[in-house]
Amino acid sequence: MKLHQFKEILTDINAIRFQLPNGKLVPIHFHVTEVGVTKKNYIDCGGKIREEQVINFQLWEADDFDHRIAPQKLKSIVELAEKALHLRDTEIEVEYQSETIGKYGLEFNGITFLLTNKQTACLAEDACGIPSQKQKVNLSELQTKNSCCDPKSGCC
Repeated sequence: MKLHQFKEILTDINAIRFQLPNGKLVPIHFHVTEVGVTKKNYIDCGGKIREEQVINFQLWEADDFDHRIAPQKLKSIVELAEKALHLRDTEIEVEYQSETIGKYGLEFNGITFLLTNKQTACLAEDACGIPSQKQKVNLSELQTKNSCCDPKSGCC
């Protein structure tokens, strides 16, 4: 989800809820402790220099059970960060503490913000010799009337 989409959703909802990939909800007394930008410059295993930039939100919970952040308040925090940090309209990444700090993508299902799992990948598969995935096909779909694998072909 990009920043402009997040702000539009905050305008239309009455309460903010975040759901982890395992289905559990982030406790409603969470705090947004950071809104910022994370820049990553690196070289991939194929030797290509790359740059990534994401908007970063950090969610945190404490023993402050009466805390509730309203959508309009979060939107004002995001807009302040947008101006102060010159944020671009890029993808949002959410950090949340579980066993370790987890980094999640962000989606919305109409009611709840969904923290989505992020995956690693080789960015230079062609340079690394990683074979492309083979298409899975049932053998029965490959057989034709003129196939040498046809039981009536006499090849076996």
